[in-house]
Amino acid sequence: MIGVISIEREYGSGAAGIGKALAERQGWKLWDGEITDAIARHLKCDKHSVEQREERDDSIFYKLIKVFMRGSYEPSMNGQELELLDAENLSRLFEKVITEAADQGNCVIIGRAAPWFLRNRDNVLRVFLYAPYEEKIRRTIAQGKTRREAEHLIDTVDQERAAFIRRYYNKDWPDRSIYHLMLNSAVGDDKVIRLIQAEIATLNEP
Repeated sequence: MIGVISIEREYGSGAAGIGKALAERQGWKLWDGEITDAIARHLKCDKHSVEQREERDDSIFYKLIKVFMRGSYEPSMNGQELELLDAENLSRLFEKVITEAADQGNCVIIGRAAPWFLRNRDNVLRVFLYAPYEEKIRRTIAQGKTRREAEHLIDTVDQERAAFIRRYYNKDWPDRSIYHLMLNSAVGDDKVIRLIQAEIATLNEP
């Protein structure tokens, strides 16, 4: 039985809002900002230090970590604490938090390479959301960005996500083989949610 929905996404495809609405309809827990909250608790970090980190140069790894959080919730890690962890250890911390969330069941998990971490679990529905360029621009502007800001984010964030996966997992992003569904969110949030729920019903059939 499907008890976890894991959603990976292109930047600007609306996954945060879709995931939140989906969790509400399912009556399940949403893991989005809650993931970074959990990591902050592990590291004993304050949420406000991310603003200071945005003003300084980061290594490519830490930039990519922020990229994976961007678009739904900003990271809440203290810079000094974060730098104590190398790439491998921080990746393990992401996996630990995500797998613990999945162990609890009845939840929707947004991004953070969760479909990859949960790829071998039979009770997880793995979804990838994408959208045409102008649809992503529209959604990003609706969140308060200018057209120029939206274009920059859409042109760079997914490239950096792909680089992260290639560097630390030696896989392409998105890895189509791990998803049950790849959906174009331009059809509308409600239709995306109903398609996901229909897939759950299908997979839960005896």
